[in-house]
Amino acid sequence: MLVGKRSLVGRIFTLLVFLQGALIVTGGAVRVTGSGLGCPTWPECTPGSYTPVPNQAEGQLHAWIEFGNRLLTFVLLITALAVFIISLRITKTATAKNRVRILAILQTLGILGQGLLGGITVLTDLHPLPVAGHLILSIFLVSGAISLRYEVVGLQPEKVAGLIRFLLPIYIWLTLSVVVIGTVVTGSGPHAGDEKAQRFGIDSRVISWLHADFVIALLILTAIMYLIAKQNGSKIIEKRIGIFLLIALGQGSIGYIQYLTGLPELLVAAHLLGATLVWGAAWSLIKVADSGYRLHRLTS
Repeated sequence: MLVGKRSLVGRIFTLLVFLQGALIVTGGAVRVTGSGLGCPTWPECTPGSYTPVPNQAEGQLHAWIEFGNRLLTFVLLITALAVFIISLRITKTATAKNRVRILAILQTLGILGQGLLGGITVLTDLHPLPVAGHLILSIFLVSGAISLRYEVVGLQPEKVAGLIRFLLPIYIWLTLSVVVIGTVVTGSGPHAGDEKAQRFGIDSRVISWLHADFVIALLILTAIMYLIAKQNGSKIIEKRIGIFLLIALGQGSIGYIQYLTGLPELLVAAHLLGATLVWGAAWSLIKVADSGYRLHRLTS
């Protein structure tokens, strides 16, 4: 632990995690409101102006929703730069200073990448590949922000062995698969960011069923891991798996309800929030279990 969790510096690292997750949610708001082309050009919002203008053809609501999402990216960039500068200062004598610094600079580079990917998304009229790439990059940035925060403020790990240690890599890859397939579901359905946006061209029912099958597999695997952790007396791991299982069950319930009710915007937005929480809980479990997925060699 380099700083206290409740210190001002520790809270800045927590803020970075929150903002990375918030970007997924605001991006979801852009999609479900059909505001993906609310700012029809990039880096400007509309030709000749970096901000929405009165009487804009796309409509003020759509323009400001998209512009608000772009503004959050700038807030994220400023926060990531602050985190990088702080990381340089607090790791001068730290054993893992290179790991902390690289995680910090990757946050900054990733946010810059988000900006470029956002430009490609707009300039290709919301092609589903860069739109899906936006979310996937955000997922990795959330992982990096969580890892960075734990490196700085510390965490209470619990070593795992035996079957759970074998299942954890399957668990995290299965969770990632659920998220990725979810982006294809969205890119094949009605909430792709604009009613005229190109879709993946996949039958939305078929890809939704595949997504549901992966979710069911994940829930079964998680339930098995929970029972094993309870049997082994791994209290911290049991608690973390239990939290994930509750979030995943809620997320799955929202998914089924939105599918059966014709994908109402509010439930789709809640599902995107749920996806963020699912991934955050999954990655936190991996870190607490000390199951790898870290920059092992960057320790000096």
